[in-house]
Amino acid sequence: MLDKFKDECGVFGIFGHPEASNLTYLGLYALQHRGQESAGIAASDGVKIRHSKAMGYVNEAFNGETLAKLPGSLAVGHVRYSTAGESRVANAQPIVVDSIHGQLAVCHNGNLVNAGDVHDALVRSGAIFQTNSDTEVVVHLFARSREEGAEAAIIDTVSQVRGAFSFVMMTKDRLVGIRDPHGFRPLALGKLGDAWVICSETCALDLIGATYVRDVEPGEVVIASAAGLKSVKPFAPAPHNQCIFEHVYFARPDSYVFGESVNEVRTELGRLLAREAPADADVIVPVPDSGVCAAVGYAEASRIPMRMGLIRNHYVGRTFIEPQQSIRHFGVRVKLNPVRSILDGKRVVLVDDSIVRGTTSRKIVKMVRSAGAREVHMRISCPPTVSPCFYGIDTPQRSELIAATHTLDEIRKYLDADSVSYLSLDGLTGAVRGGRSKYCTSCYTGVYPVAFPRDEAAYLQLALKLNTDSPQPVSQQDLEKDPVVR
Repeated sequence: MLDKFKDECGVFGIFGHPEASNLTYLGLYALQHRGQESAGIAASDGVKIRHSKAMGYVNEAFNGETLAKLPGSLAVGHVRYSTAGESRVANAQPIVVDSIHGQLAVCHNGNLVNAGDVHDALVRSGAIFQTNSDTEVVVHLFARSREEGAEAAIIDTVSQVRGAFSFVMMTKDRLVGIRDPHGFRPLALGKLGDAWVICSETCALDLIGATYVRDVEPGEVVIASAAGLKSVKPFAPAPHNQCIFEHVYFARPDSYVFGESVNEVRTELGRLLAREAPADADVIVPVPDSGVCAAVGYAEASRIPMRMGLIRNHYVGRTFIEPQQSIRHFGVRVKLNPVRSILDGKRVVLVDDSIVRGTTSRKIVKMVRSAGAREVHMRISCPPTVSPCFYGIDTPQRSELIAATHTLDEIRKYLDADSVSYLSLDGLTGAVRGGRSKYCTSCYTGVYPVAFPRDEAAYLQLALKLNTDSPQPVSQQDLEKDPVVR
């Protein structure tokens, strides 16, 4: 697999359309890049919520027969990559429950940093959990809320959780969108005729022919019902900390995220990178697909031609049969192949969006050299990634992040590149409106805007001390004996 941070999840909901489940299917199709492990849809005909979910891609989880069993003009859907909880169908979403407040279906993108504490308190009071997903605490809190009515119970529920969350929920007659007060994860509001749509990215609106209206604001709850659209802001004001990595890698380039074109931001990152880290080269080559926009900007600013010197195989599924070790680097070769006529004898600038462990970048550099490149210069359109994320992104331990454990020259030697340069943090935040004051950059700085539980904090403190060439996993025994933790 390509060595990248794993996408979190994608959420979609629509109210007031007779083909709600079919449109939700299409919306999830557009959001497939945000999660490839499982997919689920819940729909309501105004009387009952029905749902279906399965492991795999959207087109594997649903067909015409499945969607026909999800009637109604209200539906929500979810694609998942597990950031909290195992990858199994029991953890797939939406989570659908029936309670004293009626039925509720919940789709979540993010990570609830206090989910462990809430879970333990609920278990002590008699709650029985069916999954190990952090999202399940939400439905338990909803069922136990003493507020009158489903809307009030939902607001009471989300007021008790902390962290990164963009929720799309539904009762049998209402669609609800909720964004945490810091605004970590994106959530867009759109219209399709008289129908309201709430989703993770605007590319889902484009696919179904809906119009983007605005973002759901940080700390806002929007409720679509037969009475129209209602907005509630129940949270205390908080500094905005939108995830900068949405612009670097996660979001589709044809989306608008946090009110800005992802394509334009990434292209500007490439321009800034060319100014900060020029290279004497013959050709700019993007690492597809995520490096293409930045490579366009780098080529434009450097006036060096860009060519597609690496071709991606778009027909590789979630799994494939690997041969014996006698065929080396198969995992990268099956996804990328060099174009010798472009690379042979050339001084090449490889442009990619990020380096995590460095293992895949090393194989790509070797692949480009094997195709005859005379020099290979690596350029990365974000700063060095030195810290894990606790806000809805699946990231390795800090000890596995190459930029956290190696100097720049050690990274260059490991990759076998002639030079390596990253975009500066000022360059990254200068490419987006609001700059550093509006964005979370914890993966580049180790500064976390929302505190997380003691066990994760202790793990992080120990991990910050590691600086080895062969990092090892952190054990519970290490945590217990480490003086920083005590």
